[in-house]
Amino acid sequence: MKFTDGNWMVREGFRIHFPRIIHEVVEADGSVTLYAPCKFINHRGDTLDGPLLTIKISAPLEDVIRIQTWHFKGGKAKYPNFEVTEVGTNSIQVEDNEDNVRFVSGGLTLTVSKHNFDLSFDNNNGRLTDVDGKGLAWIDRPEKKTYMRGQLRLGVGEQIYGLGERFTPFVKNGQSVDIWNKDGGTSSEQSYKNIPFFLSSKGYGVFVNHTEEVSYELGSETVSRTQFSVEGEYLDYYFINGPTPKEVVSRYTDLTGKPALPPAWSFGLWLSTSFTTDYNEETVNHFVDGMAERGIPLSVFHFDCFWMKEFEWSNFIWDRRNFPDPEGMLRRLKEKGLKICVWINPYIAQKSVLFDEGMENGYLIKKSNGDVWQWDLWQAGMGIVDFTNPDACRWFQDKLKVLLDMGVDSFKTDFGERIPTDVVYYDGSDPQKMHNYYACKYNEVVFDLLKEEKGEDEAVVFARSATTGGQKFPVHWGGDCDSTYDAMAESLRGGLSLTTSGFGYWSHDIGGFENTATPDVFKRWTAFGLLSSHSRFHGSSSYRVPWNFDEEAVDVARHFTNLKNSLMPYLYEQAVRNSKTGIPVMRSMVMEFPEDPLCHTLDRQYMLGDSILVAPIFNEEGIGSFYLPKGNWTHLLTGEVVEGGTWINQKYDYFSLPLFVRPNSILPIGKSEETPVYDYNDGVTFKIYQIEEDKTIERKLVDSAGKENGSITVSRKKDELEVTVEGVDKDYHIELVGKEKISPNRGTGKSRIDLSQR
Repeated sequence: MKFTDGNWMVREGFRIHFPRIIHEVVEADGSVTLYAPCKFINHRGDTLDGPLLTIKISAPLEDVIRIQTWHFKGGKAKYPNFEVTEVGTNSIQVEDNEDNVRFVSGGLTLTVSKHNFDLSFDNNNGRLTDVDGKGLAWIDRPEKKTYMRGQLRLGVGEQIYGLGERFTPFVKNGQSVDIWNKDGGTSSEQSYKNIPFFLSSKGYGVFVNHTEEVSYELGSETVSRTQFSVEGEYLDYYFINGPTPKEVVSRYTDLTGKPALPPAWSFGLWLSTSFTTDYNEETVNHFVDGMAERGIPLSVFHFDCFWMKEFEWSNFIWDRRNFPDPEGMLRRLKEKGLKICVWINPYIAQKSVLFDEGMENGYLIKKSNGDVWQWDLWQAGMGIVDFTNPDACRWFQDKLKVLLDMGVDSFKTDFGERIPTDVVYYDGSDPQKMHNYYACKYNEVVFDLLKEEKGEDEAVVFARSATTGGQKFPVHWGGDCDSTYDAMAESLRGGLSLTTSGFGYWSHDIGGFENTATPDVFKRWTAFGLLSSHSRFHGSSSYRVPWNFDEEAVDVARHFTNLKNSLMPYLYEQAVRNSKTGIPVMRSMVMEFPEDPLCHTLDRQYMLGDSILVAPIFNEEGIGSFYLPKGNWTHLLTGEVVEGGTWINQKYDYFSLPLFVRPNSILPIGKSEETPVYDYNDGVTFKIYQIEEDKTIERKLVDSAGKENGSITVSRKKDELEVTVEGVDKDYHIELVGKEKISPNRGTGKSRIDLSQR
């Protein structure tokens, strides 16, 4: 929200009050409280009248400083609030002298000037950001709303990222962003997944700890400031040190929760019935058998909305006009080796058999007069499940459990964004604070059921809406995009923004959702989709089976599905690492290469894990336009070695794209292309790429349940490589890429490779 009128004026109707000095410093219980009047105190009479800001500074985690600011503290407590974990007890170190107060947490220092209330944040590399006395403010409109505002200096060349899945430019400088979930597709400033956290290219992050709407002005209202504001009398934010982007995101997820580890089968190819298409068991079998006949490995089949009867979403009852024997159908599909996903949402249509039950038992969100809140947008007369009511949560789960007992394995948890604010919740939750947070509650209820019924290692959803904390319930997909190259690129921007915001996994509708892609777009999007963390063919009004586009699309789908399955020993190790560190599997170039300024603005390529660079093709000419950081990079498919540090334009056919392995990498490549779930250590090939002199590289090994069960270490001294494999008791191969394969090997042991002879 904007409060000023140019450099000098305040917008009509607003009054901005900011602290002038620190009047008193009080230490207690591992925190420090500052009392800061919004005027200079020249004599005792100046202590009368006018606002006094109370500023509490604490350190809930090393290298994190929390700043809480109140104008009035007497307001009634409002909830829900984010679940923020304070990791251990970390008393902040305080240095108080005549001129300033310094607060130290790990390598992070906050200095506050007592005489003019300047703020500055520094780490071991120097100044991160600072701001003048206007960096904290209470803003009022007489007889109207009040606001709290924070500001930080935006340095020359500093770039800002994150704030959830945003389809606007990846670099957020110059944008105004409102953290407010909306169902707006992928082609606007609206977002399904709003996260009040941003990452700076200078190596810090800021998490604004408010579930309600947070308004950001990122070099927009004041071009040299990042600004965030909330309605009310209280502002709470965490300043998170890196110094690397990975460390910032890791600490942010220490606070807000690490992503769960999805089951290995979820990384395989998902196929959907699509949305408004006609389908029954015969159609489903035609698709499933058609994929098998064409040699395209399929892991999950998804039933979209019309598995239920029209006008009755959600009733969680199979439409027996089209599926007369759902139990038998699911059994037959599972005999073909498939997992089953079905579409759900938390909206209960008036025609649904569940509506009266929900209404009578108080399971639906209500108006202030006690009526059920209803509207006709999406489903006629629909109400919304009130997940603040524990009985409603169990009721909702009980309906889903019937489906799990039939053989369903996962749920596509669609919607959850259009949540009204003129309502009353069972537990008294504030509607403004519940609007975004509803998505988190909804997905948590479903995810918890899957953990309870399937086991923690089998729980996975396919979710659209989210806010902070939602990363704990993977996986998320990008929502409704068009079937064009433009939409493909905007989808990638959204995904990179989301994973920069603490989410480990991201997917999208291969070929686009709205309309139908050309065969050209579909084939290029297929490569992109199968080189994302999760991969799904899905659309709106047409079937997304590859042979509906052309026969070459079938070959492309088979080629990249096989490739992804063979990469599972590598990809699942990255997933296990994400569950421990919070570092996303799909990540932006700036997250992996923060020291390279040319990576700071890249949004049409990404890293899939720590070693593979992917640059999807976004044009009919088949031109891959991409940047390789310094070093000798190796094309994963051809073995071609290319010197980095330059921008490259190169033409690719449909079976390839810019897909390069970073120097100093070890890729474990599995023996199976037919399924994502197999013994990752049996017959694995350890491919070694461009190990530089005096480098030691280690790769952990995991099994398909996510358990670490070995490692491979490669060290180079001059012209000799020493390869040490531990914990592997089955056959494996070692391949020096571009040179030769040294095989077979078995069990723990060491190999030496003389590079001078090769």
